[in-house]
Amino acid sequence: MEKKMYELILNESSKMEIGKLLSCNRITEKYGLSLTQKEAEELSVCHKKSLKKYRRVEFGNSILDKLLYTFCDSQYIDQNNYLETMERLQDIFYEFKNETGDKLSDDELLNFMKEQFETVCMGDVSYLEDTCLPRFAFLVRDGYGGYAASQGRGEYEKLSEEKRWDDELYYSVVKELFWG
Repeated sequence: MEKKMYELILNESSKMEIGKLLSCNRITEKYGLSLTQKEAEELSVCHKKSLKKYRRVEFGNSILDKLLYTFCDSQYIDQNNYLETMERLQDIFYEFKNETGDKLSDDELLNFMKEQFETVCMGDVSYLEDTCLPRFAFLVRDGYGGYAASQGRGEYEKLSEEKRWDDELYYSVVKELFWG
């Protein structure tokens, strides 16, 4: 009897989550992105797997709608890679909630992820997961708290080990090559 009740609750919760994901289409469609019923179901299943994999529990709303809204205007996400990218990003989100010891709010982590995804990573989810976020998580675990004032924005330059692009140098070289 208890098992049936538990399954009924899970089934109802899953239906609500899928409905919420589909309602996100009202906003994401403005950016050329939408989920079908089947894709919303797949994302919901992936969500449950991510929670289990990272031993996370969510009470109330899941992070999925915030994730969809945060990334829907990305220049690197289109309808062809939307579902796959959202599945990876939610997995990465939970991984780094754990890696930072839950010191970051959801919004701080999402802001940091989005900013790096759009700039440093140029849409490369693996670079986000393997480089940007581990460096940031290390600093957060080590006691860095500057991200709170910025809500996670503008933080990567403080921890980047790579030399960044010098626009002025690039333009002067291009100008010299093409216009002598």
